[in-house]
Formats: sequence, structure tokens, C-alpha cells
Amino acid sequence: MPNNAVYTKEFAAKLYETMCTIRKFEECVKHDFLAGEIPGFTHSYIGEEAIATGVCAALRDDDVIESTHRGHGHCVAKGADVNRMMAEIFGKETGLCKGRGGSMHIADFSIGMLGANGVVGGGYNLATGAALAFKNVLKTDQVAVVFFGDGASNRGTFHEAMNAASAWKLPVIFVNEMNCWASTTPYRTTCNVENISDRAAGYHIPGVVVNGQDPFAVYEAAKAAVERARAGEGPTMIECKTYRIEGHFVGDPELYRSKEETMKIFHDTDPLKKFREKMAESMNDLVTSAECDEIDAKVDAKIKAAKEFAMASKQPDASEYMKFVYAD
Repeated sequence: MPNNAVYTKEFAAKLYETMCTIRKFEECVKHDFLAGEIPGFTHSYIGEEAIATGVCAALRDDDVIESTHRGHGHCVAKGADVNRMMAEIFGKETGLCKGRGGSMHIADFSIGMLGANGVVGGGYNLATGAALAFKNVLKTDQVAVVFFGDGASNRGTFHEAMNAASAWKLPVIFVNEMNCWASTTPYRTTCNVENISDRAAGYHIPGVVVNGQDPFAVYEAAKAAVERARAGEGPTMIECKTYRIEGHFVGDPELYRSKEETMKIFHDTDPLKKFREKMAESMNDLVTSAECDEIDAKVDAKIKAAKEFAMASKQPDASEYMKFVYAD
């Protein structure tokens, strides 16, 4: 975090509450999925909460984001209702997509969350298209953000979108969640660059590297990128260094890496733990430990209520399984 940055208690507490909500939401989903209560697949965002939190804190309500198959954290950070999120993941009629999308295709256009995406690298061109619409059709100063992993940066859509965004100076921000793993493959197996953001130079786009475990650092980088985009100066790529603590999917046996090593990394880099330490050690208790505990309790109650809401909600009528899939 820059030494000259000044934050209010309210802002700092909001960052922690967002990270905490993501963490506890994901812990609940993980528990219930492993218990056989949730259909389909889910992919956990545990350990990466600071990225979605910091980026979305720099956005306006009318800005939009494109997500990935690991999209719950982005959805929470953009402001989605956790009751309807939980109902969607359980496939209920009260879900954000009326139970038709589930975990990997969760979306809420009303808050600018254009959707999670089960296709790796599928969000680049959607976000770039939204940015093109903002600039040339709607003529607003709205900004689009696309989140993606290091593995997805090897897809052709990455290069297509970066090229178009640069050529047309579109207001889109590429946020790389560099979590070191593409499914079961370590990134060094398929990438011969130290930083994924080095690729931005090929398109004359600024490439920024930040500590993805620090929401303040992510926020500062996102804020600068948003200001640049709104000013008509084009796209930015932000690489957030993090680590995928959980398996590729919930229930992944993780035979390809050491769980002991993973848990040590988590102990050393956990963004919620590091936030508390930063508050206590370097920021004169901007948010005290007791206040963090209060937020924890508040979020526990919110997630418990979300699970109860989902359980009390109706299943979609089987006779209407095609409803909302196609336009009338």
C-alpha cells in the first residue's frame, strides 16, 4: 500500500467485510457441495478475496465486470445479493438466474455483473465488446473489467481482445489473477515469462504487477486504471500475484501438488489474516481487531440467512425447464 494513501475507517472496514463475505460464502458452498447438497461443479475463490474486493471497490455501480468459472468472489464484490446467489448455486427458482445458471454461469446484469463463464478465456471479448458499446454506441464513460487466470492468458481470445482494446483505446481493464495453477498444470509449464503482464507491452498497453493479497494495493492499481480508461486513454492490464489455495474444483484430490506446501503458503499470505496484521501494525488500528471480529459475526449471520433462504426456496418447475433459456 502506498505510504501516502489515506483511507477512512469506513472504507477499510468495507474492504474487510467484502473479503470476509467472500470467504464465508465460499466456505459454506464448499461444505454443502462436499455434503452432496449442491448440483454441478463449484470452484473456490478462497485465498484470492483481495483481488475482486480491491478491483470492484474502484468501480462505479454502472461499470461492468466479466468473470470466470471461479466467479463467486467477483459477484459478491460487485454487490450481488448473497441470498439470491446462494439460491442460484442450489438451483432454486429465487436464484439470480432462476436456478438455470448455477455456479459457473451466475450473473446479475442489474449490478453490472455480466456473468461467470464456464469457457476458459470466454470473458475477454465480452468485456471488450461492452467497452466498445460504452465508447461508440452509448457514449458514456463507463468501464468494463475482465478477470482471468494465468492459464486463460494462453488462449487466443486473450490476444484478440488485447489487440482490439489497444487499437481502439477501449475502456476495458484486464485483471489477471495470477494464482500459479491452470487446472492441474503449474504456470511455468506453459508460460516462458516471469510476469503475465509482460505480454501487455506487445499491444502497447500498460502492464502493472501488484500484490494480489493486499486489497489496498489492488485498489490503487485499479483506481489508476479506471481513471485512465474514463479519460479515453485506453486499456490497462493488472497482474495480481496470488495463489490458488483450493483445488481446481471443490473435491479435487490434488494429486499434483503437496497440501502441506499449499497450507504453508496460505498461512503466510491469507489476505484476511494479512489485513488484520496491517491494521494492527502499520495503520494505527484503522480497523481494530474487535471491529474485525464484529464484522466476522455479522457476515456469519448473513451467510447463515442466505443458506436458509436457499433451502426455503422452490425448485424450478420441471415443465418450464426451457423457460428463460431462449428469448421469446
